[in-house]
Amino acid sequence: MSPFRFYHPVDIRYGDIDPQRHVNNARHFTFMEQARIHYLMMLGLWSGDDFDTIGIIMAEQSCTYLAAITLQHNVEIGVRTDSMGSKSIDMSYSLRDVESQDELATGRSILVAYDYERGQSIPIPKQWREIIERFESGVSSNEHEDVAIEE
Repeated sequence: MSPFRFYHPVDIRYGDIDPQRHVNNARHFTFMEQARIHYLMMLGLWSGDDFDTIGIIMAEQSCTYLAAITLQHNVEIGVRTDSMGSKSIDMSYSLRDVESQDELATGRSILVAYDYERGQSIPIPKQWREIIERFESGVSSNEHEDVAIEE
């Protein structure tokens, strides 16, 4: 597997904590979604304006919980595209503690290129494929450096 080249910080909020005093398991999916959206925006594949133009729909997602995330954790999420089929994009996520670099959870998702107006899947646009492959292979406008988003 290739290393993660994109990281997005997560602000753990008091409302994310459940009665067991750690981040509720459902929040992990929200964190991965937020990081995925910033990954797509960083690549220039979505402006953040018109949802219909993003052209993807979730087909499958999973999360493996490795350690409890608490309010005291400073967390970032690594996002990467592992592979692309003709219509699908397989992505991986790594939720980790910024200070210790301990991995707290991992995730996967399968996204499908989708035409919302016609209500059907479509081939991944050639431009998307080229941009993602260029970034994940290390050929990017960032001089081969990992990208971290500051908030």
